[in-house]
This record gives sequence, structure tokens and C-alpha cells, in this order.
Amino acid sequence: MPPDVVELFAELAAMPSPPGDERNVADRVTEYLRGVGLSVDEDDAGQQIGSNAGNLLSRMEPTADGEPIFLCAHLDTVPPEGAIEPVIDEEGIVRNAAGTILGADNKAAVAAMLEATRRILADSRPHAGIELLFTPKEEVGLMGAAAFDDSALNAKVGYVYDQAAPIGDVILGAPYAHSMQVRFHGRAAHSGMYPEEGRSAIAGAAKAIADLRLGRLDEETTANVGLIEGGTAGNIVPEWCTFLAEARSHDERKLADLIQEMLDAITFAGGLGECEVETEVQKSYQGYRFRRDDLAVRIASDALQAAGYEPRFGLSGGAADANVFNERGRACVNLANGMTDIHTPDERISVADLEGMVEVTLALVDTARDAA
Repeated sequence: MPPDVVELFAELAAMPSPPGDERNVADRVTEYLRGVGLSVDEDDAGQQIGSNAGNLLSRMEPTADGEPIFLCAHLDTVPPEGAIEPVIDEEGIVRNAAGTILGADNKAAVAAMLEATRRILADSRPHAGIELLFTPKEEVGLMGAAAFDDSALNAKVGYVYDQAAPIGDVILGAPYAHSMQVRFHGRAAHSGMYPEEGRSAIAGAAKAIADLRLGRLDEETTANVGLIEGGTAGNIVPEWCTFLAEARSHDERKLADLIQEMLDAITFAGGLGECEVETEVQKSYQGYRFRRDDLAVRIASDALQAAGYEPRFGLSGGAADANVFNERGRACVNLANGMTDIHTPDERISVADLEGMVEVTLALVDTARDAA
């Protein structure tokens, strides 16, 4: 007998798969799908994005009328800082006994989609067409999905399970985001003998960061400086300093204004510190917004109700592979799957939620079939 969803999840979670090293998990997913009688195609995205695995695509041809759907989950996790030993506690919660991440993000989704696929085939469950996509390097910028040629998909409607919240949450929108790399160039000098001859790049960067509005700026907008590096020695006025910043907003115009405000503050600080400043701003991902009466949302809402969950609608402050597909004109909804405290040593998910998302997947298939 194939493993049930909990056993399958534990098996997948125990395989470390930091971004760029998804090979073992990709091979296990491929083996599983071939074991239930499906073919799997792997593209060359791995070579493009620096991973040892590409995107995996498997297809079940329709056996009934309705709306074809695609299901997408990512194979990578944030890098674990130790072993991963999934255990089930007395309350039915799956945790890592080894003190690092569990990997529910996103292997809980991988396991639920695979188990639902097995049951659809075993029960000859009628469906309108199902495509399964598994991507690498999501955690470092949605890179696998971005490198995927989505013309290979037939479905225009899809779902990811990548929201750390109770089952029932339906994400109607995710923010637009830009990243910013900033480099201050000062002038080196001996800090004890000739400090007046130096121009501190660290002081200039610190002034810029102090002037930036960071954190939650309003209900739609956030900004952060997450990394800073500079200098060469404690007795040298630092010649250079770099920092990485980001800004997100559900309002694209508001994001553009915030980025300009940040650039102005950085330029002003550079002038005060007599430093040259280089800035590079890049789009991280495109935001999106659904209405509740959009087809993809209606299918999700009806499926959740059929599976015994009350739909709740909200926005996300983060991104998922759904951002990539929505930018390309494929309506992809992010559904919560019950994972908790992701990216931390206390990451966990309940057995009930793992099994519940299998039922939600089956309900999505049934609801899409009836959406003709």
C-alpha cells in the first residue's frame, strides 16, 4: 500500500531541500506520480536558476466536462539548520524533533496534492482535467515558477496551498514588491591618525536607514532593511557599505511613491556624508487582486464548504507562486492549509489539516467539474 498523506508528508519533510538542492524531493515526487500511472516532464529551469532540479509537470486528461485546473506546490524550503525528524505528538500535531524547521511550507501541500491524485485515479473519479506542477527555488524569489513556460498548461484556473493560516482562508490579493540594493562609497582613512580625511560609508548608510520609514506603514504597505554590510577593519574609516531593502504594497501607485521617497532619502544621506551612492531597484513580483465572484474564487469557496470548512476572505502580505501565474493571466488562488509558525523551529501542522487538505483538493476537483 502507498503511504497515507501523513506518512508521505513525513517522508518528504525529512528530505532536506533548501533552494537549489531539491533533487531528492523532486525524484521522490516523480517516483510517486509514475507509481500511480502518470508521466512526469521536467523542464530545464534548474540550469537557468541554479538548481539541481527543474519544474515537474504531470497531467491527468479530462474524463468529464467542466473547468480544468492546475495545482502548484514548491519543492524547496528555507534552509534547515539541522536534521529534520518529523514526529506526531499526543495532540496529533506533526513537529520536528530535531530543533529546526519542519518543512510544512510547502511539503504539506505537495503531500496533499499527491494523495488526492492517487485517490482520484484509484476511484476513477471524474474530473475536467488536472495538471500538477512542482517548482524549485520558490523561497528565494519564486524563481522556479518564473522560469516555467506556462504555455505548457492547459488550465487557466489554478491553486496553491501556501498560506500559513487555518484551512478556510482564501487569499484575494497579494502585494506588489520591489527590492533595492544600495551601495555607499566613502573614502578610507586611518581612524586614529587621519579620521578627518575619511568619509564613512557606514555613517552615510546609517543616516539613510534612520531616515527611511520602515515596518508597517499602513494597512497595505510595508518596508524593511534586512541586510547591511560594510567596512574592512575597526581602525579604518569605512570606504564602502551596502544594504538591502524592500518595499511592498497592495497599491501599485503607493509602492512607486514609496520607492521614490526611499531613493530621495538615500541620495540626501549620501550628500550629507559626502559619499557616492549607487542604487539598483528591481521588481520582486507583481501583485494581484481577485473579486469574490471570480470563477477561481467561487470554485474555491464552494469546494471549502463542500469539504466542511467556512470560507474566509483576506489579503496576504507575502508572495507565492500564485503571483507569477496571475501576472501571466492565469487565475491562481492561494489557499491556507493549516501550517503554523513556518520558517521557525516551532513550525508544525496537524494530522487533521494534512488530511483535510486532501478532502479540499478532491472538492476542488469536483467543484471545477461541475463549473461547466
